[in-house]
Amino acid sequence: MITKTNPDEIQSYLVDAANFKGNCSAVYFPETHDDIVEIVKEANNNKTEITVAGNRTGLTGSGIPSKGIVISTEKLNRILEINKDKKYAIVQPGVLLSELQDKVSEHGLLYAPDPTETNCFIGGTVATNASGSKSFKYDATRNFVEALKIILPDGEQLNLVRGENFADGNTLILKTESAKKITIELADYKMPSTKNAAGYFSKPDMDAIDLFIGSEGTLGIFSEIKIRLIDKPENILSAVIFFNDESSALNFIDDLRLSSLNPKEINNSENINVLGLEYFDKNSLKFLESDYPKIPDEADAAVWIEHETNKESEERIFNSIAESINKHNGNNEKSWFALNLKDRKGFQDFRHAVSWKVSEYITKQNVQKVGTDSAVPVKHFRIFYDYIKGLAINSKIAYLVYGHFGDCHVHLNLLPKNNDEYKIARDVYRLICQKAIDLNGTISAEHGIGKLKHEYLEMMYGRSAIKQMAKIKKELDPNFILCIGNIFSSKYLIDQKL
Repeated sequence: MITKTNPDEIQSYLVDAANFKGNCSAVYFPETHDDIVEIVKEANNNKTEITVAGNRTGLTGSGIPSKGIVISTEKLNRILEINKDKKYAIVQPGVLLSELQDKVSEHGLLYAPDPTETNCFIGGTVATNASGSKSFKYDATRNFVEALKIILPDGEQLNLVRGENFADGNTLILKTESAKKITIELADYKMPSTKNAAGYFSKPDMDAIDLFIGSEGTLGIFSEIKIRLIDKPENILSAVIFFNDESSALNFIDDLRLSSLNPKEINNSENINVLGLEYFDKNSLKFLESDYPKIPDEADAAVWIEHETNKESEERIFNSIAESINKHNGNNEKSWFALNLKDRKGFQDFRHAVSWKVSEYITKQNVQKVGTDSAVPVKHFRIFYDYIKGLAINSKIAYLVYGHFGDCHVHLNLLPKNNDEYKIARDVYRLICQKAIDLNGTISAEHGIGKLKHEYLEMMYGRSAIKQMAKIKKELDPNFILCIGNIFSSKYLIDQKL
């Protein structure tokens, strides 16, 4: 097992995609489950803080240490099994999402969760309950995690299989491999009905595995992950539709969202059932035009759409979508339609380009990213969108908007040029979070809380709920060594020590 302590060799482990920076004394590179156990036991005995790092593609500082040591999962990068018949895969946490998607595709299968950054590690996506454009139809990562091998902060091993261990009301009992019993009182706050990645998953009679999915590394370290796979679609209709006014683009999204059947209950190829609905405002298109000169000059907005099809449904689905484009004055002549797999991948690159270009921009400006991750119920979405756009315009700071509008999930990115503008941007961000909460939405639909959003989680759930989360952590991590500062401030852990 490799350990690095030279500051020059560990600098890349001290910054993430949001330009959040940290510090540590050493980075460990375990290659086996037992290596992790050895590191964790020693750290627990010495009360040394551990931060678990994936590929540092996160946007909240969750994989960046403030002190102590880092466990990098990059050497735990094997796909252990792909079962085509039973449609599952077993992987180590350091497997790249892109590699997994390629490998299962060779077997005619699909791993549906698709976070924007395909260089992320699977362990990180489970730790944050990541989602992406396909979550409109398939839901977030949680829906595809079948089993976890977890190393607890004292080195004990916990094996959880979906459907085998449920809470009794708000009381959850866990039993480790050594038969140690841990009793946890779950938090009693009500989670929003929207797509949500804010805080611990908690509801009466829940499956035990769901507590750890989205817990941002604070409760245990994954050493093996079993994920559910589905059949790879026969074909996918993919298009980028340009609109000459924003209202038409939003009406088009509303139309297809309403037309799409509930993918959790029905998958009927006779109806519109959109895979993903992604939005780009005019500023996003201008941000991309140097790399994509074929973006029409007159375009005020764009919608990227994907829909699964087969030989029987392809023409009918295309005609239905074309009818909706015409209905909402889409620019059919200059819109892009994928004619082959290469085109479709090109559209995916277009979708992802705006995110990495924003990250590139804020790195050059040497400021932290100020980008919303909010989602609200459908009935409130247009009110929410108009409100936050108004705030951005009034701030006089450059901004752009894109996101998973099928899920009513918005990424509004403010682009401050200096620290003064950054402070204004943070004030705007707070107002946006408060509005999302007021509309029964979430402050974080997919990125999690990490170390950057503590105050907004308090706004969303209240201090009493955060104390309940801290109490859950204490039961599993009594020495408070694992991923300290993720989800809630360490001040809540100090309260638990008293």
